[in-house]
Amino acid sequence: MTSEVSVVLNALHARLTATNQTVSVAESCTGGLLGAALTELPGSSCYFLGGVQAYANEVKEGLLGVSHETLVSFGAVSGEVASEMARGIQRLTGSDWAISTTGVAGPDGGSGEKPVGTVWISVVGFDGVFSQKLTLDGGRMNVRQGSVREALSMLLEHLSVGDSTL
Repeated sequence: MTSEVSVVLNALHARLTATNQTVSVAESCTGGLLGAALTELPGSSCYFLGGVQAYANEVKEGLLGVSHETLVSFGAVSGEVASEMARGIQRLTGSDWAISTTGVAGPDGGSGEKPVGTVWISVVGFDGVFSQKLTLDGGRMNVRQGSVREALSMLLEHLSVGDSTL
């Protein structure tokens, strides 16, 4: 884990613990790395409720409730699917916050429209659903680790915004 991720994790740990808020994850391209990062620190069981690795579209549909129409219209690597994945895991776990990742980690599977390194992250919480598209360079592991770093940072950003309105 990089020092940058450690700093973000420590801040998330402190904020989620202090506010008694919970988080869950739905992962495709990160394949469990996001959940692993969130459980890195002792005491994470106070805020991490669980996660689903929904690599196959059938799991996205059947377990997370992503609509077939959304998958067909926008593709698995899209903001729309990421949003539905985040809402689905939040619905399953009852968490305050949910994060999802879906993307093309590589080295194969990219297209002209969605090249390797294209990743969508969604965060859902009290103030709505927020999605962000990333274009990451490097090999497969770099894409996956970069996605985790950005997802954690995105959650921290929205937790900070939420704190100012409490």
